[in-house]
Amino acid sequence: MVRFFLRCIVATLSLLSTIMMFYNGYWGWGIVLILLTCIVGLSFFRNENMVLALNSMRTGDTEKASKYINKIKHPQFLPKKQHAYVLLLKAVLNTQKLGFSESEIYLRKAMSLGLRTGQDNAVARMHLAGICAQTGRKKESLTLLAEAKKFDSGGMMKEQISQMQRQLKVAPSKNQMRMAQMMGGRKKTPRR
Repeated sequence: MVRFFLRCIVATLSLLSTIMMFYNGYWGWGIVLILLTCIVGLSFFRNENMVLALNSMRTGDTEKASKYINKIKHPQFLPKKQHAYVLLLKAVLNTQKLGFSESEIYLRKAMSLGLRTGQDNAVARMHLAGICAQTGRKKESLTLLAEAKKFDSGGMMKEQISQMQRQLKVAPSKNQMRMAQMMGGRKKTPRR
């Protein structure tokens, strides 16, 4: 929040100084300050930690991306689309730390806010399907995988989706998992 106020102050000062430069006849400095004002103005629409996290994800450094994305404490103050991407990245990168229930909440909220590309929607649905499969909701997982297949127009995730569908076919249902827990697991019969 402090950064936001500082950004507002810098943007206001930059805009006022630009106007003063043009008013006093310093056209060269006025043009330079217009560029500075534009850069400061863009910082309202693009969070620097978000940009650094996405760049780290592209290079394959997930630890660094997780560090940058966790620096964003109040994503609700970001524009709607960026808020969705912050939630998506937090859920994908921090599933082990957050747990399945909180990751699922983040993914569902990111999907409801709206992700820009179909590929991002497919990634969100595939991760949500994996969480549902881990918690024993096989039907919901299969429907999410079918939706992910629809969103994957480029076919980049076709192999991962089909592999997950094959794994779900042999996975036990929620009732089978519950029965195994009640019975204390699978017991071996003694040899005679």
